[in-house]
Amino acid sequence: MTTGASAVDLSVVVPAYNEERRLRPTLDAICAYLRADPDRWGAWELIVVDDGSTDGTAGVAAEAAAAEPRIQVVRSAGNHGKGHALRQGVLASYGRHVLVTDADLATPIDELDRLDKQLTADGTGAVIGSRAHPDARIEVRQLAVREWLGRLGNRLIQLVAVPGVSDTQCGFKLFDGEQARAAFADSRLDGWGIDVEILRFFRRSGWPVTEMPVRWSHQPGSKVRPLDYGRVLLELIRLRTGRAGRTRRPPGDRRTDLAVAGLFLLASFLLYKGLWADLDHAYLADAGSDQNQWEWFFEVTADNVAHLRNPLFTTLQNVPDGVNLMANTVMLGLSVPLTPVTLAFGPTVTWALVLTLGLTATAVAWYWLFARRLVRSRWAAALGAALAAFAPPMMSHANAHPNFLVLFMIPVIIDRALRLCESGSAGAAKGGERPGVVRDGVLLGLFATYQIFLGEEPLLLAAMGMLLFALSYAVVRRDVARAALGPLLRGLGFAAQVCLPLLAFPLYWQFFGPGSYHSVLHGDNAGNSPLAFLEFSGRALLGDETTADRLAMNRTEQNAFYGWPLIALAFGIVVWLWRSAVVKALAFTAVAAAFLSLGPKFRIPFTDVVLPGPWRVLAHQPLFESVIESRVAMICAPALGALLALAADRLTDRREGSAVPPRAHRIVGLAAIAAALLPILPTPLPVRDRPDVPPFIARGTYRSYVSAGESVVPVPLPDPGSAEALHWQSATGLGFSVPGGYFNGPWGEDRRGIYGAPARYTSNLLRDVRYGGQIPAIGPDWQAQARYDLAFWRAGVVVLAPQPNDAALYETLEKLLGRPGQRIGGVWIWDLPPGGAAGAR
Repeated sequence: MTTGASAVDLSVVVPAYNEERRLRPTLDAICAYLRADPDRWGAWELIVVDDGSTDGTAGVAAEAAAAEPRIQVVRSAGNHGKGHALRQGVLASYGRHVLVTDADLATPIDELDRLDKQLTADGTGAVIGSRAHPDARIEVRQLAVREWLGRLGNRLIQLVAVPGVSDTQCGFKLFDGEQARAAFADSRLDGWGIDVEILRFFRRSGWPVTEMPVRWSHQPGSKVRPLDYGRVLLELIRLRTGRAGRTRRPPGDRRTDLAVAGLFLLASFLLYKGLWADLDHAYLADAGSDQNQWEWFFEVTADNVAHLRNPLFTTLQNVPDGVNLMANTVMLGLSVPLTPVTLAFGPTVTWALVLTLGLTATAVAWYWLFARRLVRSRWAAALGAALAAFAPPMMSHANAHPNFLVLFMIPVIIDRALRLCESGSAGAAKGGERPGVVRDGVLLGLFATYQIFLGEEPLLLAAMGMLLFALSYAVVRRDVARAALGPLLRGLGFAAQVCLPLLAFPLYWQFFGPGSYHSVLHGDNAGNSPLAFLEFSGRALLGDETTADRLAMNRTEQNAFYGWPLIALAFGIVVWLWRSAVVKALAFTAVAAAFLSLGPKFRIPFTDVVLPGPWRVLAHQPLFESVIESRVAMICAPALGALLALAADRLTDRREGSAVPPRAHRIVGLAAIAAALLPILPTPLPVRDRPDVPPFIARGTYRSYVSAGESVVPVPLPDPGSAEALHWQSATGLGFSVPGGYFNGPWGEDRRGIYGAPARYTSNLLRDVRYGGQIPAIGPDWQAQARYDLAFWRAGVVVLAPQPNDAALYETLEKLLGRPGQRIGGVWIWDLPPGGAAGAR
């Protein structure tokens, strides 16, 4: 993910210091050669970097630029060295290929043809002219002492920096444009050692470096002095000891990294400050029953681990059938390692930590990826990461779905996939597969395996986003795609060999074990409305709950709501930076994901016209049939974050030689970014008081009424709409089981996935009374059905806690069970004989 690809096919960079006499013939020769075959070289640019010349070099370059508009002149305030000049020139370039050549043109420009053919064959990387190659033609030789110093220097270079490259200092090198910009952006050396540093970067990145024999003639007036060989040696020592280009994060960057991480942590804490203020009684107001469910998941996993039980199954809910935990979003990747925290401090502390630190880790991971792969400015990377992690869809899931909030592995997986693509540039090593492909494939497999235990649906959506990006980028950069495809597929093969053995049993249990199911249907309103992308979410700074509620399934599924200012800004960024292949791919990814999220069909706003949506192709496919399609719009968050980072990086880039917009344009651009982000700033998530656990449960009084194998039957039974009984369990150490519950499980002979347990007559009756307040006529048939259902649930005691319509529920239970209840520990109870039959114990 870099920014350099564009409509320019070739950039030629010529560093110049006091080259008044030689520069114009060199520029004329280069222009004449490129103009002679426009079909061969396509769109090109020639960048002259005047490194603080004290003669007339600047005037010569300006005259040439006036005669040929494709010539650009970059000027440095002082003489800093060849490395500084090359860095300026390459970072100002836009070409798919970048040629760097000395101003004396010791290697004739027509040698470019050979290098370009080799680079095209390699796909990406670097092809460097070599005077040491056996087939090189040295037409005019240097003095013997210079040749001897050159050979000695190259031996030292091979020894300490780039073994196998026999001539690093020939001033005629052709690079893949994006890789060259990445390498020079990372470079630190300003002198002659820049060639070694760049080649070393290519080698460490797994990109190929190929030497090609060239014609070369020594030119009088060389700027390389005998002492410069010693300076190159000192720069090599700096490289070797890590004091130069090897250090990717200088102290300033490390301080910035810590500051950014601290800001992300502070932002996450402020979002959840209401929860942290009272962990004993605070409940996220928009979480529905999910906070109870997740705390139960954390507690039951810790209990299973502590007692060495199967962490993939439990009978504490849904008596007698139990719950397939692997088929639910238990996040074993966190709930298992956090077992000590859960056992020591309780599941609510684990819940708050997972939300707060998980969101922070996600933001930091996106920041790391953007800073590493996308932009130079760390603050631009932080801005893009903030949007990726704190975007409105993320904040919607922040209420209740940590599996969609804790996504720190996704950027790591993306980075490893990109490493595989880059490994392709180097081809296969002699005697077998390139080690980098094996290593990166194995690591990718391990990372994907861990993500499976954090959340499978987010991984599926991430894979969709990566595929959309890859396909669109391949259209723009076919050469890169051709080179990357082979190693990527090989690396995915190694990843599969790692994943499959590790996941074989858990996935078998998930899809074929007790309590498994094959799909979950979410209804016809699970897609996004097109209007949802332009509106603000209910919890955004300028959001409106009524509007957002009307356009979303519920407050935990507001999966679009980026707001019209951000959509307009993104459109402007794409138009502005359209020359970049990455921008094109990001734009396609965001638009395609948004379109897919509309669902199998969607209505054109303000009309009655309903059109088929692209999701209908995937709606009934394995895995995809369980996806809430509106969630596909979450892919837009990192894509928009990346676009924002690119724009901010360009607006704030103050490096010499960079294409910095005028000051007025920068101010307008930064103001537009602020105006787009301000309306969607997230506000602290509201909390409400959660009901206390009844003393009958909290004090353990229930134990006198429940024998081994029997359950506590809360009234009404816990379900996805009301799961307070799960809090009773998790808050008191899971000392009893309950029928019903809030989980995903099978229903019917075809094992269709549903939320909660399959309903029974008695559970439906009690739920109708709870929410309707009407008591039906209760006769012998209803009483017999109640006895049958209670026996099925292995009921030991029926518990009616205070709640709306509890008087109607009490009267219903009194008629069903044929006797009044007992008031004990703040609840009404009906003690049942073994087997759950009605009557006195």
